[in-house]
Amino acid sequence: MANIKISTSQNWLQAHAQRLIALAFWLALLIGYQWYATVNALSPLQVVQRLVAFMQTGFWGPLVYIALYAVRPLILFPSTVLTLAGGFVFGPIWGVLYTLVASNTSATIAYLIGRYFGQTLLKDDGSDSWIQRYARRMRAHSFDTVMVMRFIFLPYDAVSYLSGVLRIHYPPFILATALGSIPGTIAFVGFGASIEHFDGGLPALNPATLAFSVAIFIVSIALSRLFKKRESRTQTADVD
Repeated sequence: MANIKISTSQNWLQAHAQRLIALAFWLALLIGYQWYATVNALSPLQVVQRLVAFMQTGFWGPLVYIALYAVRPLILFPSTVLTLAGGFVFGPIWGVLYTLVASNTSATIAYLIGRYFGQTLLKDDGSDSWIQRYARRMRAHSFDTVMVMRFIFLPYDAVSYLSGVLRIHYPPFILATALGSIPGTIAFVGFGASIEHFDGGLPALNPATLAFSVAIFIVSIALSRLFKKRESRTQTADVD
């Protein structure tokens, strides 16, 4: 009996070895970041202040920004704070371009993680529970659903992880993410670009850039309502 248990354990470890290694790497990265922030008594904003000082120093700034943004989901670092920093450092034009590249890369990484680790979760078991109904709807109308989620600024990484767990097709996911993130990216990069200088206190803001960012933010909310109505009509048509 003991030999059977040992053999079963070994088989389980062999079958899940890659996932366990990936999970260990992820946890090490997360714990390492949390340890660094705790030891140095740094809030996310203070971490970004240090990064801003580094990114302003030379050629490597954009590459460092994109790389950090790409791995950001692994350490659960808030995307909004880093997006504001991108606007502050690189301005409204380059900030938007760099952030779009970086955010879509980070969304892909989070999607792949969710798909890899969550492939046994939320499988369609044929039940009529609310979570299964929502999962079916998201799979059937993935483009519109992800687009609405991006427009209304639902937690960026949560949407990506959920999309991976539900194993929706990657092309509609990344296309909806790329298009749906544009208004929000412009708005938050604009907020960051409107900061003329920041020394840890209240920032000095450029009124024109700030007003433009607020307008784009409102447009994003309006677009989310439009797509939500379209999604509802599509679902009604499918039921009929």
